[in-house]
Amino acid sequence: MAKSKRASGNSVYRVTEIIGTSEKSWEDAAKSAVETAARTLRDLRVAEVSKLDMVVEDGKVTAYRARVSLSFKYAG
Repeated sequence: MAKSKRASGNSVYRVTEIIGTSEKSWEDAAKSAVETAARTLRDLRVAEVSKLDMVVEDGKVTAYRARVSLSFKYAG
């Protein structure tokens, strides 16, 4: 009987924090952060938005920022 990939052994994950920015929305900022990280990190698992903020210049919102905690699996 073949073992499932999930049951084949222990895994190790790293959680790192990244910040994405957008002139449009927090959703675009978070998406940008994850998609940019995915270019260099493999086996991304979970992305959690931990903080939202905005850049304000002269009383106007000029950018949205999303702080994202991103986990990925170490290659073994």
